[in-house]
Amino acid sequence: MSVYNSKKVSFDNEMLILVNEDDHKVGYKDKATCHKGDGILHRAFSIFVFNNSGHLLIQKRSNQKILWPDYWSNSCCSHPRKGEKIENAALRRLKEELGIITELKFIYKFQYKAAFKDIGTENELCSVFIGKHNGIVITNQNEISEWRYISVEELDKKLKMNPDDHTPWFRLEWHQLRKKYWNQIKVL
Repeated sequence: MSVYNSKKVSFDNEMLILVNEDDHKVGYKDKATCHKGDGILHRAFSIFVFNNSGHLLIQKRSNQKILWPDYWSNSCCSHPRKGEKIENAALRRLKEELGIITELKFIYKFQYKAAFKDIGTENELCSVFIGKHNGIVITNQNEISEWRYISVEELDKKLKMNPDDHTPWFRLEWHQLRKKYWNQIKVL
């Protein structure tokens, strides 16, 4: 069953936190500027939500998204705003995009840069969290066009067969989760 929310939760003028490679804050810029050209390094987060069956909730990004519209991605991803702790931002965004309230566990942090055509670039120092949810999902139509739970085996196969259907950060994060952090996920 799908329940929808159409409240706008993402804005080009929201102030993001610029950081250096050691994750020290170096300033603030609006989201649109952070993603132009080669991008400016800023804080971000990605969340992987699993159910009791060990299936991962994945989402297809809305066609309204400027970068990677209509691509499949992990459960939720976004940025902390100026003055916001990353853990609080992750909890906020999970509720805004999916209507989910759950505890999150930090797993690891990594830096990546990925350009989308000639439109813009993600240049992020990204914290990766995991959580568990078995209840109702209330998707925000401005952010998500489709969602579903997928088994680990099916996702591994999809990423191998059709990697370009998925966001670059999702592919990088999933690879690391499977390779280095799977024992932490299995006890979730």
